[in-house]
Amino acid sequence: MEGPGPSQGTTPTNAEPTNAVKLLHLLFLSTFWGMQIWVTFVAGLVMRSRLPRHTYGFIQRELCPYYFHIGSTCAFLNLTLFAIFQRAWLRGIVVFFVCVAVSALNAQWFGQATSDIAADMHRIERGRGLGQEVGLFAGEACRELRASDPSYGQLARQLALYRAASALCNLCCIACNGFSLYYLAAHLSAL
Repeated sequence: MEGPGPSQGTTPTNAEPTNAVKLLHLLFLSTFWGMQIWVTFVAGLVMRSRLPRHTYGFIQRELCPYYFHIGSTCAFLNLTLFAIFQRAWLRGIVVFFVCVAVSALNAQWFGQATSDIAADMHRIERGRGLGQEVGLFAGEACRELRASDPSYGQLARQLALYRAASALCNLCCIACNGFSLYYLAAHLSAL
């Protein structure tokens, strides 16, 4: 026996979304994409090369949790809207699910761990008068500190590991959102 049909209040599998739903989907996807490009490539590289390391680290510790949580929310809402209206296209649902999973992992674990470790390192560096160097790489004094202080060296290794994991999660989200934008562009009938 079949369940209730479309005339009895259920939504058909491939119901056409309203323009408001399409706008929301595009808004969430473009918001996350724009944040990713700005935070990863523009602000991240430019600020890191022009600000003292501790200033850059402080800004990251303050802003990145917002970035990660807003991104996770956008990814979740995109998955929800896409799953409701495009259930037949499983690959798209998987792409959005992966984006939600890795962005949530970044927001809940890697991002916070990175911030905590960086704060611990900054306390040690400040005690030695370090952290005001400008540029992408730590100076000779930080390398010497890593070699002479085992706990600082351990923190530096942990920070590198968590930053790499966070960067991979971020790049995965960029790829997922790029694929999703390509899918949307390929299905536009007109501009």
